[in-house]
Amino acid sequence: MGLSSRPRRVLLAATIFTFCFYLSLDRWSQFLWRAAEPSPAPVVCPQSPLLDDILVVLRTGATEAREKLPVHFQTVLTCVPDLVIYSDFEEDVAGHHLHDVLDEVDEEIRKSNPDFGLYNKLRAHGRDGLDYQTLFGSGGGGATDNPGWKLDKWKFLPMVDRALRHRPQAKWFVFVEGDTYLVWQNMLAWLARFDPEKPHYLGKHMYIGDVLFGHGGSGFVLSNPTMQMVSQRWRERKAEIEAYTAESWAGDMVLGKVIKDVGIDMVWSFPNLQGDSPTTMDWNVSKLGREPWCYAPTTFHHLNRLEYEALWRFERRWLVGHPTASAGPRFGDVFKGVILPRLRQRRDSWDNMAEGIEHSAEAFGRLPEEERGNLTYAERQAPGSFEGCRTLCECKRDCIQFSFSSPGRCVTSAELRLGHAADSPCMEYSNAAARCLKPVEPGSGSLGSSSEQFI
Repeated sequence: MGLSSRPRRVLLAATIFTFCFYLSLDRWSQFLWRAAEPSPAPVVCPQSPLLDDILVVLRTGATEAREKLPVHFQTVLTCVPDLVIYSDFEEDVAGHHLHDVLDEVDEEIRKSNPDFGLYNKLRAHGRDGLDYQTLFGSGGGGATDNPGWKLDKWKFLPMVDRALRHRPQAKWFVFVEGDTYLVWQNMLAWLARFDPEKPHYLGKHMYIGDVLFGHGGSGFVLSNPTMQMVSQRWRERKAEIEAYTAESWAGDMVLGKVIKDVGIDMVWSFPNLQGDSPTTMDWNVSKLGREPWCYAPTTFHHLNRLEYEALWRFERRWLVGHPTASAGPRFGDVFKGVILPRLRQRRDSWDNMAEGIEHSAEAFGRLPEEERGNLTYAERQAPGSFEGCRTLCECKRDCIQFSFSSPGRCVTSAELRLGHAADSPCMEYSNAAARCLKPVEPGSGSLGSSSEQFI
């Protein structure tokens, strides 16, 4: 029919397969992340000749550090031998020191540019300078208005310069954020394929206007020669770059432009560097002629604590079961070990985030009269009930998921996502953001959440 679905509110969603999944847990968090987990496997840290040649650089901010960082220190970063953390506030979190990376930005800019309002409060009053309005990190909708988000764009170039000064002999610099999951063994194996003596910029491709850059939340990697060239450019043209930053939206874009200006092209690194979490990514996606299934993920993005811990438990079990593997699990392994056991045929108050063809009175009304007359019986019945929507999906060769929302809206889709509770907020700056449920208006009829639902 050619009717495309817009981002939508989904109260009922289901996944159709040639097999059935049945889980009988009541609460979302128990169902999704704590369901029949085997005993925790021991921590097995990967070994590689590159271990002493990589500096992991974690970028964060005062509005999110205490919430997001502890799970890193309890999981993946226990296996990373060299780590430095840059923030907008000098402090210690869970026994790890966070360095103020903005203290070398031009003083006049820090005093006069409104982006530095939060920073100046932090410098003057410490954490007492934070209030409810600023303590929401870079999470939900409207995050671009968050003072912490506005401040974040100023960190990228100083961060590169400071990291190089911190470890001038490191061959690789791996940059991640507070909600980036680093699949460490896969990162080690992936970087072993590149020559660190050459300038490299490995990133998950994104555009703002005509500027190509590596998405910061997906993680990006710079070789030592790239770091040196960027740091030199930053020091030689600091005023020019800071003026460009002031006019720009995102710091990873500013960094991407500077890297391009020094003559280095980005290596398009999808799907190894992943912009979404395992629950929000489309497992049926194909980009750049690449399907993720047989690739090895090196990062995921926008994971919360429960997701982070679940992926870490899975990775530990996988490594114990594959002691001689030179690399870690592939996307197919992650799907079978983390997502597949949590899929079920029907889940109420759920957003599976899949886009596809909409079947509703409104959508039918937009069709030319001839196309309306050609609608099949199953298509006409689909908006009437959950069962009718499921029947239509079963009749379509390419339908993997469907969603039904009352009153009268059915969407069939060729995408495959696990999704999340229907009242969870969207995450900005993510592949899934355009597909995600938007905040619910009062009186919409959305079912309530509990404190244990995944957000």
